[in-house]
Amino acid sequence: QMQLVESGGGLVQAGDSLRLSCAASERTFSSYIIGWFRQAPGKEREFVARIGASVGLTYYADSVKGRFTISRDSTKNAVYLQMNSLQPEDTAVYYCAASRFIHGTDRAHYNYWGQGTQVTVSS
Repeated sequence: QMQLVESGGGLVQAGDSLRLSCAASERTFSSYIIGWFRQAPGKEREFVARIGASVGLTYYADSVKGRFTISRDSTKNAVYLQMNSLQPEDTAVYYCAASRFIHGTDRAHYNYWGQGTQVTVSS
């Protein structure tokens, strides 16, 4: 059972940056597709970005394209989400999730989830 741990959330002002981290102890972590999702109060959990396993192909939601960058460091068993030019509408709990085979944007494609980290952006 893979366990994912997110960190790096916090309270920032509009225009600031944050880097979220997703770490796992599972040695096969690097072979999983990793996605970032977010859930704002009263809203559905939505896809933010994903990164493939070996080649590391990336894909972003339109709402974050050009502002967020997903990357992975296989030597540290970690995936990162660099978030720049943050806006109040980016306020949410951010989750990382792992998928063994499917490069998807639907939360149903992901088998393992972290507990989430809160990101709050003030105007």
